[in-house]
Amino acid sequence: MPARIVRAARSWIGTPYHDQASVKGVGCDCLGLIRGVWREVVGPEPMPVPPYSRDWGEAGPHEVLAEAARTAMIEIDVADARTGDVVLFRMRAGAIAKHAGILSSHTARGARPHFIHAYERTGVIEEPLIDPWRRRIAFAFRFPVS
Repeated sequence: MPARIVRAARSWIGTPYHDQASVKGVGCDCLGLIRGVWREVVGPEPMPVPPYSRDWGEAGPHEVLAEAARTAMIEIDVADARTGDVVLFRMRAGAIAKHAGILSSHTARGARPHFIHAYERTGVIEEPLIDPWRRRIAFAFRFPVS
């Protein structure tokens, strides 16, 4: 299944960024990418997505994105995340996790892992999971086996 997830995610590369959208080739944000891959790999989305804020500095007592992921995905330890897993990033200290991506390669010794995500300035891209990104990972989830 991990290879299928990565193949599906890579098929979104080049999709422009569009807040709260999830249409391959037309527009999506980071959550829209995860939702689109879910539809391709697992099936219909398990719940409607309510409107959400783009504020990466948003603070609060509830990890809304992580709590929603827990209802449909399998939470795993961040250290155990591997190819095909979803990682959630905390973009600012003290803020809730508001960004998501899919790991697209293992963390093999000497090789830098990569991830696929939708970013406002670039749309959907695959890039190395460099230390500034890696340090921001707050949660990791695995797609359920379909």
